[in-house]
Amino acid sequence: MPQALEEDTIRILVSTDNHVGYAERDPIRKDDSWQTFDEIMQIAKNQDVDMVLLGGDLFHDNKPSRKSMYQVIQSLRKNCLGMKPCELEFLSDPQEVFDGKADCVNYQDPDINISIPVFSIHGNHDDPSGDGHYCSLDLLQAAGLVNYFGRVPEADNIHVKPVLLQKGETKLALYGLSNVRDERMHRTFRDNKVHFYRPGQQKNEFFNLLTLHQNHYAHTPTSYVSENMLPEFMDLVIWGHEHECLIDPTKNDIANFHVIQPGSSIATSLVDGEAVTKQVAILNITGRRFTVEKIPLKTVRPFVTREIVLATDKRFKGLEKKQDNRQEVTKRLMTVVDEMIKEAHALWESTHGSESVGDEEPPLPLIRLKVEYTAPEGSKFDVENPQRFSNRFANRVANQNDVVYFYRKKTAVTRKIPNDSKQIREGVAEALESVDTIKVDTLVQEYFAQQSLKILPQAPFGDAVNQFVNKDDKHAVEMFLIESLSTQVKGLLQLDDEKVTDDLEAQIEEYKKVMEKDFVVGQHKQAQRKRRFKPKPDGWDSDLDGHWHAQPEALEELAAASPPTAPKIRGRTQPTSGVVFSYEDEEMLEEEPVAAEPKRATRGTRKTATAPTKKAAPAKKAAAPAKKAAAPKKAPARGRKKPNPFEQSDEEEEDVIMEDDDFEPPPTRPTRAAAKSTRQTTLNFASQSQKPVDATQKAIEISDDEISEDDDAFETMPAKRAKRR
Repeated sequence: MPQALEEDTIRILVSTDNHVGYAERDPIRKDDSWQTFDEIMQIAKNQDVDMVLLGGDLFHDNKPSRKSMYQVIQSLRKNCLGMKPCELEFLSDPQEVFDGKADCVNYQDPDINISIPVFSIHGNHDDPSGDGHYCSLDLLQAAGLVNYFGRVPEADNIHVKPVLLQKGETKLALYGLSNVRDERMHRTFRDNKVHFYRPGQQKNEFFNLLTLHQNHYAHTPTSYVSENMLPEFMDLVIWGHEHECLIDPTKNDIANFHVIQPGSSIATSLVDGEAVTKQVAILNITGRRFTVEKIPLKTVRPFVTREIVLATDKRFKGLEKKQDNRQEVTKRLMTVVDEMIKEAHALWESTHGSESVGDEEPPLPLIRLKVEYTAPEGSKFDVENPQRFSNRFANRVANQNDVVYFYRKKTAVTRKIPNDSKQIREGVAEALESVDTIKVDTLVQEYFAQQSLKILPQAPFGDAVNQFVNKDDKHAVEMFLIESLSTQVKGLLQLDDEKVTDDLEAQIEEYKKVMEKDFVVGQHKQAQRKRRFKPKPDGWDSDLDGHWHAQPEALEELAAASPPTAPKIRGRTQPTSGVVFSYEDEEMLEEEPVAAEPKRATRGTRKTATAPTKKAAPAKKAAAPAKKAAAPKKAPARGRKKPNPFEQSDEEEEDVIMEDDDFEPPPTRPTRAAAKSTRQTTLNFASQSQKPVDATQKAIEISDDEISEDDDAFETMPAKRAKRR
């Protein structure tokens, strides 16, 4: 590449769905995922790329193990840190593109040396959850190893702002759209509630690159995102979540952009799409043009899959008419598996070349043989137990428990379950027999399609089951039942006796529809609930009664905080749809008076909303115990000022503290240490008639005579809070 052209070319290594931590308890495959991820990072270092772009599902689990986190951090530190300067110029406001979670992009942090920055969105496996709505990428970003962008604070009102980068004359607008449940994302696109922002200046000079993590193909009418839903000004789309490697760019003639589907770097299911050669791409962007370099991965375990039909396969012709043909069928199937193992070894040798042959033994391959053993009427193929058949290849294959999958050709009919009047579709029964294709969401939907719920709402119920199974939330179902039933009971108690007597079932159905609607439009957000564990009883014996935290009655839910306000849209970029907010609108909102100035500002009362949010955080602790009037709403952060990350949880802390309002303060107050910790050193809370106190002046002792009853109640809280810590 010519020197002048290289100075204007942005080189990006693209990878998606690394699934670090997959099968880490398997004695054979436990290290496959992190070894392949480490190979990808080594490729980035050896190829001297400018940055790495990850398309979601870096980790396989929502709560990755310490081993997985350790291996990822070690690989990032080894390959991304260095003295080589990063040549990318960062043009965006980090407060906007990182949602206030980072002050700057990591390679501009003066405390660490990043030579290859990593930008990543989250997927459906490593998505945020729990109190604070954090995910594993937040930890990596806090450590300065990853730039986590593309957050989705509101699933039903999405604002996508680009990360603006420049190298030489090439300008890049990097858009990120992290994973949202496919049905909800489809609905949000359909309702035109997804707003993409473009640079305010020279927008036609930017190369627009979008990375997202959603279903690419229509599994159901609404469980995917169509390419035609995406904005037409995009130049290239990196599509995550789909594991089949389709790394060659394909052009969408309608939207006039190209799509690259890198696929996963490790096989997480034994299907045909996972058997395609795993590769990563190096994207070279020069101006508004791009090229793609494909690099096969060498640490991926070879995988061969095949499907045969015994009734039509020549090798099994005539066996169905023989009596006791199990031994012969098993023998011929073993021959097929032997051929597949040889094919896997040949695939490994072709990938690694002649230089590595003989230096190391090829790894045990993944083998998957799907066998349809449906026989003509009056005959039979007697097949062996699949577990027993698979164990015949122990120490020869990596998946020694599921080498073969037997199934029969079935028709779409219904059958009755014994001792049950309900019916279930045959497709569900077939899915239950196949552990590879079953999903919790699908199973719950299919089950509720045949079973009617009279009290509990279906959609939140399915979501709670999904959180319990996939996210390891032990109390998800319990909290769903408590919340749903309490809402029903409160609503019914408010009704007149005549309405309850006339049609109780209709009223219950009406409340159920309301809860279903709230869940659909996105008002049902479990992440905003704040819970805590009750103290363990004195007589509780963990050996006899079990762990206290595992008991349902140990968890209590606190009063929920007020829902967060919609994020303020800054005037740096303009949306392609929806309402446009500019700096003038923002200033006009901030200059609007919110509340009158408090009488005694020197006592630490909360300042009005016009104060900068960066310095108002310490005063909130002092104002929390007063609780005489609603606190004024804080103004949104402006410019590059760092917002208070604990802003959303203030009201929840107040609720926790006010549970002990019966506490009587001691009559004597020897020190003012607690009050001193809440004293504001930057902002002046004094009224206009008072003079500001010098910063070096010591705290003034106030006698008991000068303290009113209100002040006394106000001053006891800092000591109380310090005690709780």
